[in-house]
Amino acid sequence: MAHNVVELRTPQGRESLELLLDQVTITCPEDIHDAAVNLARIAQERGMQIAVCDDISSKEPMVDADGTILNADIFRWLDDGARWWEDHRLALHSPLPRACRYESEPFWVNRHGFNTRWRNSYLDEIDLADFEKRALCKAAIVIPVHLPFGQISASSFISMDRNKEDLAAEFAEYGALFAMVTRCFVAGYVQANRTKRRIPSDCVLSKREVECLRWAAIGKTDKEISMILNRSHATIRYHIHRAGEKLDSVNRAQTIFKAGQLGYLGASD
Repeated sequence: MAHNVVELRTPQGRESLELLLDQVTITCPEDIHDAAVNLARIAQERGMQIAVCDDISSKEPMVDADGTILNADIFRWLDDGARWWEDHRLALHSPLPRACRYESEPFWVNRHGFNTRWRNSYLDEIDLADFEKRALCKAAIVIPVHLPFGQISASSFISMDRNKEDLAAEFAEYGALFAMVTRCFVAGYVQANRTKRRIPSDCVLSKREVECLRWAAIGKTDKEISMILNRSHATIRYHIHRAGEKLDSVNRAQTIFKAGQLGYLGASD
């Protein structure tokens, strides 16, 4: 898909958005190193340092084709207290990746609160006590990337001025650009490194199978679903079993999980 060409100011002159996206595009593992170098440069030219996590549920560091750890050797998070990529507890305790579970659009945050394009009540309830200690920065522009199969990426842009708490101006000027280049980089990285198929390709569930699974996902038993849908117990069991066969699941729980990963179940109430 062709990208609209947008002129952007850089210290070196004017560059097009199309060119910047090309520089961070990954089509195979061998592209990762140069794309990461370009992503780091794009951030640095705008007074920022980037930290990238492709999957907040994984302990594996992001690496290039030679095994070089990107956040260490390219994005340069090496100092004592800055090696966040070695602390696997951050995905659970830091407010930055936690917020990415509830928000899919870019935002910036400091100890005073989250700053988004529109209000997100979930973010309002996230505890920001001891923000600097838990987030390892005074403020950050955060780019969530929600990928297929429920994978969530969380990347942050931190000011080179480590004492800076207000990133409103940087977010207004660079937020959209940071979002586009980060999403391009992360999506390419994940695709280039995907070796296993979690779900059968081109899996299509029927309307009745989805209906049964939606009720099952909120805890209803087959008997309860049969009463709700006015169908026999055996019919409900058949539809859920058939969905499991299509999804290559080993049990009911995995069937619901995989259907949710494909977006069949929607957001739960």
